[in-house]
Amino acid sequence: MKKYLIISVVAAGVLAGCGADENPGRSYMPDMTYSRAYETYASTNDLEKEGVFYNRKPVPGTVARGEDMAFTFNLPHDSAGYAQSAQLRNPLDSAGAAKIDMKEAERLYLVNCGICHGAKLDGNGPLFNGGEGPFTAAPKDFMAADMKALPEGTMYYSVTYGKGQMGSYASQLSPKQRWEIIAFIKSKQGVGGAAPAAAADSTAKTAEAGAAADATAKK
Repeated sequence: MKKYLIISVVAAGVLAGCGADENPGRSYMPDMTYSRAYETYASTNDLEKEGVFYNRKPVPGTVARGEDMAFTFNLPHDSAGYAQSAQLRNPLDSAGAAKIDMKEAERLYLVNCGICHGAKLDGNGPLFNGGEGPFTAAPKDFMAADMKALPEGTMYYSVTYGKGQMGSYASQLSPKQRWEIIAFIKSKQGVGGAAPAAAADSTAKTAEAGAAADATAKK
């Protein structure tokens, strides 16, 4: 009989400990027992009532772990940021940067951009298809004069934040991949292709002139 009484007392204690009371007594590590952490889709109403602002987004200027600092992008998503983007330069073109793999850049373009802008960059991708596709408005023609003149930094800004009917690709493409695609587009546009050739011709002419001058001096 005594045995059953002990079992009953223990059982009652266990049941009492499993009650709805969220503060049953002392905790060895209360900051972990009663964490302020929130689940991904949990309501943040309680935080707002306490004057705590939390939108589940990283602090502005945060650099993802493993991300190259050369690709840091902090321009705001507003008219001022859009205007400032024209001053950005492709970090892949900077001295010491890894050589751009145009084959990979082309693949990234075809996978992410070709469906709208077309494999030929003419704005006639499958979604438009000369007006017969689901899109009634033609996407931008990258081979048009205005797009050739568009600064690469502004293109990066548009891919990052979205522009017009095009949404943001920041979640689909890493900063490096975005710059690779832009480098591919600019290479197809021929932008910047003539300048190195002109510079090479100028250098060659200067060398020839110098050689001629030396020959004249020796005579």
